[in-house]
Amino acid sequence: MTGTNNAGSWVRSWGASPQAAHDGLSSLNDYPNLADVTLRQVVRISGGGRRVRIRFTNEFGTAPFTIGAARVGLAAPGGGVRPGSEHVLTFSGTSSVTVPAGAPILSDPVDLHLPALAKLSISLYLPLRVETCTCHDPALETGWRIPGDAVASPTLPENADVLPVRALISAVELLPDAPAKAIVVVGDSRSDGAGSTPDTNHSWPELLAERLAERGVATGYVSNQGISGNRMLNNGIGVAAAARFDRDVLATPGLGYVVLSVGGNDLAISFAPRDGDGPLAEFLKVFPGAPVTRDDVIAGYRQLSARAHDHGVRVYATTIAPYEGAEVYTPEGESARQAVNEWIRTSGAFDAVLDFDAVWRDPARPSRIREDFHIGDHLHGNDAGYRALADSINLSLFR
Repeated sequence: MTGTNNAGSWVRSWGASPQAAHDGLSSLNDYPNLADVTLRQVVRISGGGRRVRIRFTNEFGTAPFTIGAARVGLAAPGGGVRPGSEHVLTFSGTSSVTVPAGAPILSDPVDLHLPALAKLSISLYLPLRVETCTCHDPALETGWRIPGDAVASPTLPENADVLPVRALISAVELLPDAPAKAIVVVGDSRSDGAGSTPDTNHSWPELLAERLAERGVATGYVSNQGISGNRMLNNGIGVAAAARFDRDVLATPGLGYVVLSVGGNDLAISFAPRDGDGPLAEFLKVFPGAPVTRDDVIAGYRQLSARAHDHGVRVYATTIAPYEGAEVYTPEGESARQAVNEWIRTSGAFDAVLDFDAVWRDPARPSRIREDFHIGDHLHGNDAGYRALADSINLSLFR
């Protein structure tokens, strides 16, 4: 099973899973209203193509919002746009559009030849207040908020300030020059790139895209649908992976491969210490729903694998990496992690297994991440840790 032949068909080359603005990470708390402002954001695509369209999102919006003008072009350093590359975006032929509450909207395609790993600048002017911002938190790529209509400005105006989230955009889709397929990673903070250096594209899915581009692999189109704090079975920070799977994964244009890298938070949160009233207790309030068991998580994997296989695509799973030393760690949670990992490796439910546990674990203490692979919290990778994950993946799985 290898999905569809996508010569002449759209393929997703970049993605960020939509979230409600205040669903746990709260980067927009106390941030000024988005009204009469331009948002300029930079995204790095994975595979290249000859035409591009942008997917804007109001999927968690409580009211419609208006795009007064929008442009796309090749990004220049410091928030600029490379001269001659800019294109006006239209929507059914018009330069402005109202995006309904609860819905996404696609721009009209524009001709723009993009090599693999190109960085795009996307600017949109919001003439009226956005009541509720659908976003992705954190952005890990600097974006800006600029007063007034600045979509046509080739350089970043001096009155710009930093936008703390990925706001109102969720995907970049391309027409490739040759048959291509998309790889969708659905995961949590370790897929999202939490702990990596901002503005360096050092999440492991982005580093995988680099390796695929260097080898000229036609499936070098990677859509990272990780959400920091996300779980498979219960909502909390982001909609649960099982609930968003159809939208974020199965509806992906050009889908060829799914990588499941979620489930660790289900176990960690379910088995986390519940005594006391300190910071950990406050943190756990963000995660509603009854605790789940290792069997619940295994059943969830089976469901996601079956749903993806029904779409004719290959499904890979990553083992759950260690986290002893993190506040949520307990010996009971570790036992459940080990049991789930053993099932992932031996069940045959997946077309292949990416053994991230084996890559990250400390040989002297396998319940911990190697000291040189995490950021000091014993939970999230650093740049070297994410590089090690990406480098461990057999690229022949995506040929």
